Amino acid sequence: MAMPVRVPTYTVDDLEAFPSDGNRYELLDGVLLVTPSPSFGHQLIGSRLAVLLSRYLDPFNRAIVIGPGAVEHRPLTHLEPDVLVISKGHRRNTKWNDIRDWWLAVEVMSRSSRRYDRDFKRDAYLALGVPEVWLIDPREEEVLVSRQAGPKDRRCRGKLLWTPPGMPAPLELDLAALFADG
Repeated sequence: MAMPVRVPTYTVDDLEAFPSDGNRYELLDGVLLVTPSPSFGHQLIGSRLAVLLSRYLDPFNRAIVIGPGAVEHRPLTHLEPDVLVISKGHRRNTKWNDIRDWWLAVEVMSRSSRRYDRDFKRDAYLALGVPEVWLIDPREEEVLVSRQAGPKDRRCRGKLLWTPPGMPAPLELDLAALFADG
C-alpha cells in the first residue's frame, strides 16, 4: 500500500537562510528545487546570450539584462533564470519581489536542470507574468520559445527573431554563436 509522503513547505525567508554551498536553491509554490552549480558550458552559453541581448537593447535604453536574475513572488516562489530581461529604471537596492516588468526569462537546460526547467519553471514563469520564456537546449543546439499568448516550445534552430513590445526592430540572434566551442 502506498503511503503519502509529507513534503515540507519552504518560504523565501527560509531560502535566504540556506548556506552558500555551490548549489542553486529555488522555490516553486513552497517546494524546494535544488540543482548543482552550473557547468562551464552552461555559464558560457548564458554569458554569450546576455552579451548579445545587451548589445541589442542598450542603444534603446529601455531594458537591462541580468544573469542570473530572480523572479520572485513572496512568500513561496523564488526562481532564478540564467538570463532575465527587465525594464530599465530599477535602482540598485530594488528587491527581486518588487520587480514585475519582466520581458524575458531564459533557462539554459542541463542534465541536472532539464526536467525542472521544462516541466515546472517554464509554466511558472508564464503564470507569474513573464511574457516570453526561452529554454536553451545545448544538446540539441536549439531554443524552445514559449509565450503567454502563444504555443509552448516553438523550436528555433539556426536563427531566432525576438521583437520585444515597443521595440522598433527585431533582434536576429544567430544561435550558432551561442553553441560554438571556446
